[in-house]
Amino acid sequence: QVPVVASGGGMAQPGWFLRLSCEFSGSSFSIKQLGWYRQAPGKERELCAQITGGGSIGYGDSVKGRFTISRDNAKNTVYLQMNNLKPEDPAEYYCQVDIWHGALRHDYSYWGQGTQVTVSS
Repeated sequence: QVPVVASGGGMAQPGWFLRLSCEFSGSSFSIKQLGWYRQAPGKERELCAQITGGGSIGYGDSVKGRFTISRDNAKNTVYLQMNNLKPEDPAEYYCQVDIWHGALRHDYSYWGQGTQVTVSS
């Protein structure tokens, strides 16, 4: 098991910024990728950003140029810097930790509890 705890959500006005944090812990595994997803009421969960264990980064089109994903290996933490928030960004944001585990390198995914982001003027 890999505990995953997300934090940093809150209320912001359009144009403001927030930074989400996701702490994870464990041993005997290697990181396949870390990701941030969001889901608004009545909509499908969508990828915001992801970073692989090798450092490759990708963003969803809706947040590209505004959000930045980063990782602090020493703190076992992945961040999502959310700049220039827009009225369409409110959602529950989830952190995903995808790992390789065991001799056969089985793929396991773990999710944080979600943190709410609200954007209103």
